[in-house]
Amino acid sequence: MLVSSESVTQSRRRLAAIMFTDMVGYSALAQADEASALALLDRHNRLLRPVFARFHGREVKTVGDAFLIEFDSALDATQCALEVQRSLYDFNLAAPPAARIQVRIGIHVGDVVPSGNDVLGDAVNIASRIEPLADPGGICLTQQVYDQVENKVAVPMVKMPAVALKNIRLPMNVYRVIGPWEAPAPEVRVTRLRSGHHLAVLPMANISPDPNDGYFADGLTEELIAVLSQVRDLSVIARTSVTPYKATSKSVAQVGAELGVDTVLEGSVRKAGNRIRITLQLIDVATQGHIWANSYNRELDDVFAVQTDVAERTAEALRLELSKAEQANVTRRPTANAAAYDQYLRGLVATNNVTALRLEEAVRAFERATTLDPTFAEAYAAWANVYVMAAGDFVSMPKVMPRARELADRALALDPESSDAHSALANIAFQFDHDWALAEREFERAIALNPSNLMAHRFFGLMLVALERFEEAREVIQRTIRLDPGGNHQMMLAWAELDVGHIEVAIEMIEQLPHRNSADVHHRIFLGLAYLAAGRRADALREASTPIGDADDDLRFDHALLNALLGRPSGARAVAEEVERGAWKTYLSGTHLAMAYSVLGEKDRALALLEKDFRDGERVLWLWYRGLFFDPIRDDPRFLALLRQYGLPTHGVNRITPRTD
Repeated sequence: MLVSSESVTQSRRRLAAIMFTDMVGYSALAQADEASALALLDRHNRLLRPVFARFHGREVKTVGDAFLIEFDSALDATQCALEVQRSLYDFNLAAPPAARIQVRIGIHVGDVVPSGNDVLGDAVNIASRIEPLADPGGICLTQQVYDQVENKVAVPMVKMPAVALKNIRLPMNVYRVIGPWEAPAPEVRVTRLRSGHHLAVLPMANISPDPNDGYFADGLTEELIAVLSQVRDLSVIARTSVTPYKATSKSVAQVGAELGVDTVLEGSVRKAGNRIRITLQLIDVATQGHIWANSYNRELDDVFAVQTDVAERTAEALRLELSKAEQANVTRRPTANAAAYDQYLRGLVATNNVTALRLEEAVRAFERATTLDPTFAEAYAAWANVYVMAAGDFVSMPKVMPRARELADRALALDPESSDAHSALANIAFQFDHDWALAEREFERAIALNPSNLMAHRFFGLMLVALERFEEAREVIQRTIRLDPGGNHQMMLAWAELDVGHIEVAIEMIEQLPHRNSADVHHRIFLGLAYLAAGRRADALREASTPIGDADDDLRFDHALLNALLGRPSGARAVAEEVERGAWKTYLSGTHLAMAYSVLGEKDRALALLEKDFRDGERVLWLWYRGLFFDPIRDDPRFLALLRQYGLPTHGVNRITPRTD
């Protein structure tokens, strides 16, 4: 009987965990000082080989400064890697800089085929190709390893962006292991802006079989933020500031330092049909130790029980006592309809970056959610707020604000304690009705119900600036920055300083904003306006000359206005002509167009547009009335009459109002 070579290969194939290690900087050292390099390599080998043996690892081969080790289990391989890196860390503490040893480690589990004293197969190739993704002194695991060791090793594991590997058909999910030996970089300082507990919920990693279920992980992150915000003595960082840390490779200490928090909640979610598996761990930033960790295997409609348990565990761990009202809030099920909740999560994710297209997507999702469950208060409130966010930017106020009011009223009829619904009504009273007293009461009510309500803080701050209550505005904006340190609220604070007349203070704040570079047109336009307010014309011209390339319509508009203020009107005239003939691609209010005509010296056209906007209910002048753009018409009786109709101050403050919303 003849046996094919393929059958022989199949019979010899076995499942194994493969570890690939590589010494950092060895090649460069060998070229510079071969004798020292060989001595260091010998020390490296003597340190690592006993550790491999202790965890039942078989040394397949060594190639120069690299080891290929085979294990029978993924857990043995991972524990061995941790011990290797811990041992080297301890060794390096006492070693002079030239004698320190660092390695990178990659681990994958899969089929291997023996070939003499060697092993071949994808498991070997993949382990060797993810090893360079590890930091010096770090460990990278594939999804297959992670699935076998999560909750079996007491260290955090952070999902990295999927990577394409040579000769591997599909991108691989890779995890970075954060060992207890990892310390924050010397420049990292964990700062506290005020006393109390501050928590960041990092974006949940999606490890579902279907990558299209990513919305569920993102939506669940937002829901955990919302539920934990119900704990009164816990300040929870807003979603906009944690989103950049999705699949981050930064350590918990670095994340904590950048966000100014003392605890971090991170985890993953796996959704398969109606089953979910959620793994979470609460980590202390100072020690990088686990405060608690847990896994939940549930049906989809049990997700609320998971959220309740997380809030209660977190409060207990941080020694925060939940009041009866808070207990009721964190244990309440917002809906009994799993399909409605699924649509609600889809809508939340669509609102993360509101554009005209995503507005429609969010509205459809919230509409489906409330159709499936007409008693779903949170969905009505979220629907109202997405209209509030889009009004004046992507769609006209008269088109959506009346509907937003209906939705917010419906939400409050179902849940009078809905912070989001009170925030929506506050914004409608503020932006659309200009009922400043009602808006203030509703903002204060929204914040009292949820001190971590970012939207309420943000727009309350804008309203106080509009009313020229600058000291109060500064306090509210500073709280907004605390909730959302990664947002653009520092720009709002600089704006308030400009309005007070602290122009040089504002300029210094803008110049020091993070991530500012030569290509950041938005900051450069703002800075140009500030320079112009300070009389630094040459500096303003430099910023106005920034090339804008294929910038979006908002930046084109702002860039054109700045240049027009500096005596270069062609861009502003081109924008006005585009809008008038219907060629402008995005929505632009009449008030914005009036800015262009004002700086172009066409006063009657500017005033007519402002008056028409007020009559039509497109009332956004409150945001821009103090800007240099309206200096040519500031003392015109028609302009002053409009300010009185809005209920705004009329004493002619001449300040900059750059776009921040």
